[in-house]
Amino acid sequence: MMKQTALGIFEVNMTPIEQEKNDDGSTSGLFRLEKTFHGDLEATGIGKMLTAVTAVKGSAVYTAIEKVQGSLHGKQGTLVFYHTGIMGKGAQNLVISVVPDSGTGEWTGIRGDFFLEIIEKVHHYRFEYELT
Repeated sequence: MMKQTALGIFEVNMTPIEQEKNDDGSTSGLFRLEKTFHGDLEATGIGKMLTAVTAVKGSAVYTAIEKVQGSLHGKQGTLVFYHTGIMGKGAQNLVISVVPDSGTGEWTGIRGDFFLEIIEKVHHYRFEYELT
């Protein structure tokens, strides 16, 4: 097995499904995610994201499950990403990884981690993965 890296950009559309505002200034919500990936990963992603935002500016958490389908370096398949994002007063910790044994088609056995960086409002990704 050799680690590979996929690079590119993606667009994301988040549609609110359910929102709750609490008396203490915190909020929680459920969103539908729709993504389109370009570059080494040419794919679409569909998922759901659950959020909690505290009354303290810059402190929040989210978790998401996202099914991705398309082409990765020319190989066709699907996989599922799980997301965990935590912010404490603006300091961020984000983990996006492949759910074990979620790969299908030519992505069967895939594992890896997905990293993103937003530059001038454009979402750039780096997907480091291995195929068994």
